[in-house]
Amino acid sequence: MTEGLENIRWGENGLVPAVIQDAASKEVLMLAYMNEESLERTLKTGETWFWSRSRQELWHKGGTSGHTQQVKAVRYDCDGDTLLVQVVPAGPACHNGTYTCFTGEVPLPADPAKAEWKTEEAEKAGLAARGLQLGSAAAAQDRFRILSVLEEVIARRDAERPEGAYTTYLFEKGLDKILKKVGEEATEVVIAAKNHSADELRYEASDLIFHLLVLLREEKLPLDEVLAELDRRHNK
Repeated sequence: MTEGLENIRWGENGLVPAVIQDAASKEVLMLAYMNEESLERTLKTGETWFWSRSRQELWHKGGTSGHTQQVKAVRYDCDGDTLLVQVVPAGPACHNGTYTCFTGEVPLPADPAKAEWKTEEAEKAGLAARGLQLGSAAAAQDRFRILSVLEEVIARRDAERPEGAYTTYLFEKGLDKILKKVGEEATEVVIAAKNHSADELRYEASDLIFHLLVLLREEKLPLDEVLAELDRRHNK
């Protein structure tokens, strides 16, 4: 359990900042601090523990609210003075009830060069969506950016459960309801294909992918692991 701990450079106050990241969506959830004891408890229990600088005491994330964080990986940076903790959150990370603590945004100043770059990137993304050759690895990645966006949105819905949201309804109804919807959408994809209707097939395939992403979130399986499995099969 102590392997790698000797590489961590604790600050003068005996603390190290810990960036907490959703293991599935890769969204940064919060920043907290750990001392040696809280890190040891984190490794031993499999849930995040921190040191409160204001209260000068250990605290277990979710110990009161129930919004615990199941630890999937703990990494340290090249200097050993910052931790990255990847977790599966059981609810919002923020005490305000939001999925992530990083909800505020500082507007960036207008920059014509950046605006031109954004326009070019948007054009490339549009071309990629239409399946045209771009000759750029970055542009090719933009083709699938919506999957990352959807994964993040679904993760937020799972954590925050906003009233009236369809995804909230699915999560609250549970696995059986989600499985039923996946089955229904898969059947509708088959029917659309049998009808040789490109518009119908595009619509139903989109529904199937969305509900499949909801299922992956419900089962705590990151989309990255599915993509890695596809990559392994391709390499065979």
